[in-house]
Amino acid sequence: MTVVLAVVLTVLLSTTALLALARIYRGPSLLDRVIAADLLLAAMLSAVGAEAAVNRHATTLPVLVVLSLLGFVGSVALVRFAAREES
Repeated sequence: MTVVLAVVLTVLLSTTALLALARIYRGPSLLDRVIAADLLLAAMLSAVGAEAAVNRHATTLPVLVVLSLLGFVGSVALVRFAAREES
């Protein structure tokens, strides 16, 4: 059961990451790329969190916090930049 769960989780997170990369590449606007980058970061955070849960260790918790803060600050900065460009 654990192997099946690991395979399904890997397939789902890989598919999510590939679709996010495709949206980053295709665009068409900056905001679409920002949302896709957030989705890619969320997939990475999910993968690291799932790995930490499976292996039962909390050493990756600071990495998860830093990555989530980095994603939030980056998104806010890019949206503010995009809003300033449209005005």
